[in-house]
Amino acid sequence: MEIYSLRRIFWVLILVIGPNVTALNSETVLKMDEALLTVQNRMPYGVQVLYTSDYCYKCLYQPLASVGPGPGNVSVVVKTPFTLTLKVNPANSSSTVCSLSYLFEEAGHYSLWAKPVDADPSSNVTCFIQVDKFPHDAYLPLLVAVLVLALLVFLCLSVPYLSRCRCISKLRKYICCSKSQFSLEMEDAIGEASRDQDRPKSSSRLKSLDTFRGFSLTIMVFVNYGGGGYWFFQHAPWNGLTVADLVMPWFVFIIGTSVMLAFSSMRRKGVTRLQLLRKLTWRTVVLMLIGFCFMNYSPRDGLLSWSWLRIPGVLQCLAFTYFVLSLMQTFSPNREIPPKEIRWWSPVQDVVFYWPEWLFIALLEVVWLCVTFLLPVPDCPTGYLGAGGIGDNGLYPNCTGGAAAYIDRWLLGDNIYWHPTCKALYHTTQPFDPEGVLGTINSIVMGFIGLQAGKIFLFFRKMNSSILIRFTIWAIILGILAAILSKCTRDEGFIPVNKNLWSLSYVACMGCMSFVLLGVMYFVVDIKGWWGGQPFIYPGMNSIFVYVGHSLLGFYFPFSWEMRFQDSHWEQLFQSLWGTALWILVAYLLYRKQFFLKI
Repeated sequence: MEIYSLRRIFWVLILVIGPNVTALNSETVLKMDEALLTVQNRMPYGVQVLYTSDYCYKCLYQPLASVGPGPGNVSVVVKTPFTLTLKVNPANSSSTVCSLSYLFEEAGHYSLWAKPVDADPSSNVTCFIQVDKFPHDAYLPLLVAVLVLALLVFLCLSVPYLSRCRCISKLRKYICCSKSQFSLEMEDAIGEASRDQDRPKSSSRLKSLDTFRGFSLTIMVFVNYGGGGYWFFQHAPWNGLTVADLVMPWFVFIIGTSVMLAFSSMRRKGVTRLQLLRKLTWRTVVLMLIGFCFMNYSPRDGLLSWSWLRIPGVLQCLAFTYFVLSLMQTFSPNREIPPKEIRWWSPVQDVVFYWPEWLFIALLEVVWLCVTFLLPVPDCPTGYLGAGGIGDNGLYPNCTGGAAAYIDRWLLGDNIYWHPTCKALYHTTQPFDPEGVLGTINSIVMGFIGLQAGKIFLFFRKMNSSILIRFTIWAIILGILAAILSKCTRDEGFIPVNKNLWSLSYVACMGCMSFVLLGVMYFVVDIKGWWGGQPFIYPGMNSIFVYVGHSLLGFYFPFSWEMRFQDSHWEQLFQSLWGTALWILVAYLLYRKQFFLKI
């Protein structure tokens, strides 16, 4: 669930690999995720060094540096998150004398040597990388943060139990050297009352669902603050998955589950179909207006920034998904859960009973598949799913997103996203919107998978083993589907896992993960009561407030500040964790005040 702010665009451009070619020296001050590479040429002729990132699928080699006849050298800055493949060519020639792949590390100084194999300059060329200055450990800040968070979790879990321990009470009494105000028996009674208060109370509200929502929201806030500058907390350039790509489909899944549970509850209370229509329409309009105004907000242009207006958006996509799923439930011919009767189709009654909805979703997916793979796109191959630009050997530079981008440009013109995640790595020039028309279609499919989770909760109420078994079955089915479609590869599958396109394999993969995560949280939080969902349950119960609040205020002090140390991940990671922790604290205080922003 991303925020396309100017600051986020900056970080995407900085973090996605692309060496920055400049005349430099060994005293150059390197920034985060940068290394210094000095090309040392010992050949009697000039050489040109080209590069490509291993994350860039079938990308054309790009110029990195040129060095005159040896001995000579030139230094350039290269980005470090992904492995780079370097190719050395004679100047003004396309022939390759040597090539190698190397994963440069942050703040390291390296030399690429090109020299003859023997003393004879006409002999073959050998190329190798030499480390001149050892790099930083870029992942040390992350390791320290994980250990600190683990320690905090341990303290939060152990302190309440230790405070109720009899031996601790005696020790406290001995240290204080004064008569306790209460007897040990009274303390035991108080401890027992406290334990009773901490035990989960029977409630129709699923705490695990709020916990899952808050967990997703917390990750979203963290990645929107930059995720410490680590590449895996940014969106994938095109195919593949990173942590940031997981959040929005989780939200969509939760929307589907919540719609099923909420509409079932309202029907039991006697809410009419007209009242349901009013409620869902009002909520959809408000969400779309918030998304439209927020996504097009800038301090310079005011509330609506017409100079860079964008019609699609995250909240708009979520709102439309909610609208379609709610309409399905409002006009569903089966408004009540059937009595538990033994029929031949009872094991799959949660599917058979709602066959009209399955038919509608199947038709939606057929539309997505047909438009994606059969719609002719001018100057592009039919069914193209690539990023365009320099990808696919540079054959389709203006075909970014294929039919998905073509449909959006045809319907919305240029009022779509001009800074897609593939722009820096693939050097694309066309706009592409991940929340476009075809992406929203599969967002509805993802929400319907979440709707299925809600049906399982309702059909198998108080049958926890049946709920967990069905969650496992759905996770296996969707996982197998994703594996088949993607061939368990990033780029070579029939339909690669791609968040930008909301591809079918991406939806299946995220559906699998959602069932697993919700099932685990349901078991731990609602069935066993081992965990109350803290601290994620607090933002989960005030998700709209936290999302809109951190979007509007998140880049102001005290949530963030202008960083002074740009040479490592330490300050960036601390800022990301600090801002996220503050919003969790805000959500906790609102929870204590019983304030919940609802639409």
